[in-house]
Amino acid sequence: MPLGTLERSAPPFFKQGPSALSRLALYSALALFLMVADVRFKLTGPFRQAVATVLYPVQWLMLQPVEFAGRGAGYFQDLKTAQGDADAARSKMAQMSERASQAEQLLLENDRLRKLLALRERVSTPSQAAEVIYDTADPYTRRVVLDKGQMGGVELGAPVLDEAGILGQVTRVFPMLSEVTLLVDRDQAIPVLNIRTGARGVAYGDPVAGNEGGMELRFMPANADVREGDLLTTSGVDGLYPSGLPVAKVVRVERRADSAFARIYCAPLAQVQGARHVVVLKPLSGHIPERPEPAPVPSSTRKGRHK
Repeated sequence: MPLGTLERSAPPFFKQGPSALSRLALYSALALFLMVADVRFKLTGPFRQAVATVLYPVQWLMLQPVEFAGRGAGYFQDLKTAQGDADAARSKMAQMSERASQAEQLLLENDRLRKLLALRERVSTPSQAAEVIYDTADPYTRRVVLDKGQMGGVELGAPVLDEAGILGQVTRVFPMLSEVTLLVDRDQAIPVLNIRTGARGVAYGDPVAGNEGGMELRFMPANADVREGDLLTTSGVDGLYPSGLPVAKVVRVERRADSAFARIYCAPLAQVQGARHVVVLKPLSGHIPERPEPAPVPSSTRKGRHK
């Protein structure tokens, strides 16, 4: 073999390149330079967008099983919740239907009794629907604002109720809006009647009771026949609220030996927190006869003796 054809270079096994430390320093400096350049000049932005565009179908396909499982679990959960709500709505509708039939029978019996006793017919109170716009910004009061005012026929002192019972009373009226003070406000009071016993009383607002506020039936004797669960309705003696409208339910009765009065706490039946649609009634004072003027008291004259 001629000498010019021999490979005189060293085998690759014996070749020595840069050391591992040198390569680490070089690659670290290159990585740092690329990071700084990417932050300052956005060099890898188009490359990232291209890679994201290419990988998006793959990501979408890989996420489909997870989303399908989540949607399936959510569907069955929503189906269970909807079935529970439907059952509760059917039960409530059945109860309301039963109460409506009983109320209709009671109205017929009431009309017959009134005709038999020649009493004055019950006044039918006109009403109109309204919507709650927002709560007032005053943190020390419990009031809401309605979307109807004087131009809508709302009068000062008009009762306001929702589907469950009395919500409050109109205390301020504007041309386009009106302000309603809720029953749980500390300055609000309403005459009530205990359906079970027929005893009358006055319920005052208690905004610090419970989470949404409550009411307190004050000035009741310690031995008064009041129990938990008693239903309180409007008595109609104030000339503003029609009688028979549900107001609250007794939740706790405290009797103390050192006090002549019982502490009776009540929960309003109306939705005092989060009510949206309400009904505004006309004040009852415009439909009942006015009170007669008191008879003048004759002045007594004393005749003096002349000596």
